[in-house]
Amino acid sequence: MAYILNIETSTKNCSVSISENGKLIALKELNTGNYSHAEVLHPFINEVLKTANISMADLNAVAVSKGPGSYTGLRIGVSAVKGVCFAQDIRLISIETLTSLAHATSIKKGVLIPMLDARRMEVYAAVFDSEYRQIRDIKAEIVDEHSYAEYLEKGPVYFLGDGAEKCQEVLAHSNAIFITDAFPSAKEMCALSHAKYQKNDFEDVAYFEPFYLKDFVAVPQKKRSL
Repeated sequence: MAYILNIETSTKNCSVSISENGKLIALKELNTGNYSHAEVLHPFINEVLKTANISMADLNAVAVSKGPGSYTGLRIGVSAVKGVCFAQDIRLISIETLTSLAHATSIKKGVLIPMLDARRMEVYAAVFDSEYRQIRDIKAEIVDEHSYAEYLEKGPVYFLGDGAEKCQEVLAHSNAIFITDAFPSAKEMCALSHAKYQKNDFEDVAYFEPFYLKDFVAVPQKKRSL
């Protein structure tokens, strides 16, 4: 029996789940469009433990979405899981955010391109085949009318995530299919984290850091007019 706590905070969706042998048994998430992770994450953890009728001491591992994504959101999630791992002396598992997002849908043919908004016309994106095998590395890239042409010419391409809205604005190809209401969720993390648990694929809790992909850039506040 393996209980894993899964935490996803890389986007506006604050999501927490408990899995039992890779099966979802409790889920709590909130996606209001605001980054309220700092306020709701720990109450959500307590709620899913209560729903699953287990305690922190029953956990075998904790999994966290490693990024890319929101700098602040990733920091909050990683800080939380490190606290649980140190307190309970249990293992840490990391799941790439775009991998779990890819699993939010299933296709019979073509490719999946999960993508996250990265400001202006830039997205974080990766490419997967219909069996969820990653066939292109994660990149931060500017979207224009020529983006992903090599995949669009070969067959259906499913763009999913909040970054897909940007593609929808500039890509008019008949093979482009947009799923803009998909967000990374701790629901999809359950099977992925259990697979890593079975392989003893763990992170060093002390040294683990999120995968930011890009350096953090502070947005200067506008000066108030007197």
